[in-house]
Amino acid sequence: MYDILVNNGKIVTADAVTAGNIAVKDGRIAAVLAEGIEPEASRVIDAKGNYVFPGAIDTHAHLNDPGYEWREDYEHGTAAAAVGGYTTVIDMPLQNEPAMTNADLFDRKEEKVSSNAYADYCFWGGLVPDNFEDLKGMHDKGCVAFKSFIGPVSPDYSSLNYGQAYEAMQRIKEFGGRAGFHCEDYSLIKWQEARMKREGRLDWQGFLDSRPVIAEMVATVDMIELAKATGCKVHICHVSSPDVAQKIKEAQQEGCDITAETCSHYLSLTDKDVIENGPLFKCAPPLRSQEEVDRLWKYVEDGTFSGIASDHSPCSYDEKFKEILGNKIENVFDVWGGISGIQSGFQVAFNEGCVKRDICPSVLADSMARRPAKAFGIYGRKGDIKPGFDADLVIVDPEREWEITGESLLYVNKISAFAGMKGKGLPVCTMIRGNVVAEDGKITAEKGVGELIRRLS
Repeated sequence: MYDILVNNGKIVTADAVTAGNIAVKDGRIAAVLAEGIEPEASRVIDAKGNYVFPGAIDTHAHLNDPGYEWREDYEHGTAAAAVGGYTTVIDMPLQNEPAMTNADLFDRKEEKVSSNAYADYCFWGGLVPDNFEDLKGMHDKGCVAFKSFIGPVSPDYSSLNYGQAYEAMQRIKEFGGRAGFHCEDYSLIKWQEARMKREGRLDWQGFLDSRPVIAEMVATVDMIELAKATGCKVHICHVSSPDVAQKIKEAQQEGCDITAETCSHYLSLTDKDVIENGPLFKCAPPLRSQEEVDRLWKYVEDGTFSGIASDHSPCSYDEKFKEILGNKIENVFDVWGGISGIQSGFQVAFNEGCVKRDICPSVLADSMARRPAKAFGIYGRKGDIKPGFDADLVIVDPEREWEITGESLLYVNKISAFAGMKGKGLPVCTMIRGNVVAEDGKITAEKGVGELIRRLS
């Protein structure tokens, strides 16, 4: 007898959408069955003709735990992820105190967060100028990749220059790891920011002009060239521009192991939202034009992206609107940059892609599950609906209409650029390793059900 049978579903994989049933035993998918084959199980979950997706993987989230739990913590952040359909969260090493830059801090972080997680999670390791000797130790612990900046970053972290990035990539190549980069050219942005302030352009258009696409392009192309020179596997974080995505696609076509992600906000929101609404829509790279949003979807469809991430970057209300750590916000450059979206990312992607643009749901299964699992070395456990894989399943009602409200968000700080957005297609049941963790927007499992997932390959 099986533990669970999910029946009457339209099973969505990266290859097809087929009517059928899924049998679960001991937390794993035991069988994928044709429509009408319904073996005995202790519990039957009726999918009611809705889509059954593999659990989405959020390749880029800042849960701020430990150290900045007043912005976000594992209890709230992973609960929001599970309700929203992200069953595995790959957590960034910064906005932690201290930033996770060595193996001892890996263990300390795991001890702190493990009892509070509702979703499964992986760790990015930190990559900063003074921790090159610590990278192999974090890799051995199970870090799935190493995060660095080629652009400005908050004071509690440090950017790499191109020489440092070259050495780091040589070292990471030796043990088969993957280096991840926030690609915006440091000198371009710093000069443009100073220029905007010198010219008195302290408005939202000034902010957008301080981070032009060329800054993202220059840094991305340089990282591609360094990847070619070193042979290191590279992941380009939060791509906002279709022109940048094209450069990544060309490198992939040349045979380079370069993966990339975009984010749900780059696939739905625009620069006009920044100009008209301000603080909640500030992020880096910034939001682009509607024309660029539309073109960026083409790179989701063709498989360029291994992830539609949230880049969940939470903060308090005061950091967006009043003051930062006691200092009054004087202009747009002082406002906290980041969008909270870990609960909303999947439904926004479904609405923008499958509803508005008539994209096949398999495209999302590919870009949000299978490709990211392969990119980060956890495919075989995560990323697909196949026997032997973890029973991470998300039932999505394609006809369920929704409106995102602050009250519905499970974050520590219930603010988001997505609040007020309306759409169709909503996760109504989330299962993680056979545990029903969320139903109809509410958590149904006990805290601590989430587990650390270490790199498999």
